[in-house]
Amino acid sequence: MFANLGVIGAGAWGTALAQTTRAAGHDVMLWAFEAAVAEEINNLHTNAAYLADVVLDEAIRARCELADFAERDVILLVVPAQHVRRIATELVRFVPQETPIVICSKGIEQATGKLMTDVLAEAAPAHPVAVLSGPSFAHEVAAGLPVAVTLAAGDATLGENLAKALAHRAFRPYWSDDVVGVEVGGAVKNVLAIAAGIVAGQGLGASAHAALVARGFAEIVSVGKALGAREETLAGLSGLGDLVLTCASPRSRNMSLGRSLGEGRGLDDILGARRSVAEGVQTAEAVIRIADRHGLELPICRAVDAIVAGQLAVGEAIEGLLARPLRREV
Repeated sequence: MFANLGVIGAGAWGTALAQTTRAAGHDVMLWAFEAAVAEEINNLHTNAAYLADVVLDEAIRARCELADFAERDVILLVVPAQHVRRIATELVRFVPQETPIVICSKGIEQATGKLMTDVLAEAAPAHPVAVLSGPSFAHEVAAGLPVAVTLAAGDATLGENLAKALAHRAFRPYWSDDVVGVEVGGAVKNVLAIAAGIVAGQGLGASAHAALVARGFAEIVSVGKALGAREETLAGLSGLGDLVLTCASPRSRNMSLGRSLGEGRGLDDILGARRSVAEGVQTAEAVIRIADRHGLELPICRAVDAIVAGQLAVGEAIEGLLARPLRREV
């Protein structure tokens, strides 16, 4: 049913998804924004800029024109969250309306506070939509190490069929119909990973890290419930699972950014030295938009937003959190 796949976005995660879907036996075409990246993938079967030290399957073909993806059976959309609206609007000029689009970007639109499925409902209203998210580092997926993720779709049959199509021995998608829950977990955890990195960069210890992850999960649940997500989804792979992974490893782009902030580096300096995107920086403001709409406290997310917006110094934000009134845990 889904033999020919198109992956839109040749960053680390998009390239890893191209590799794993090829391992599942599919014909895979990968869209790259940069012509040099596409040329390297086609000729050398590597993507050194975004996924170093990984040799790609030689059957993966890279293209720079979205029109080339018109005949793909399914599209995996893996561009940064803040570019989803623009790329999707261009993509649907070429891709038939019946072609499912799987959102693989973890974020919330900064300008509107909208989830990626809401953005896609406006940019590509006729297309069936699913969301892929969960605890997964690109290098590990590309290397064929075991990974379990969640694939959510409002149409349960579509979700099951997509999950089975993408699966192979080392890549295990579990399907769900709780699209909002899967999106919220994948997006908000990036903001919390910045906070976890700040804790590490400040040398606040393992106990503080554990407290941050636990209270951060409570903030994910608050956002999810406000938007209609189910708690069991938030406690699963795409919520708690992804939060634990992203807050626990310096391989996480968001955690490593937070660590640098905690060590005293400026945000512009950190971002200027990177080619990859740390989605939590833009998502922080979007999460606070949602919090303000629904009357949510979210003290950790608010602290991260204030830090990346330059409104609070790291030390001031930490003191503010430690000075909050004691309260019942639940």
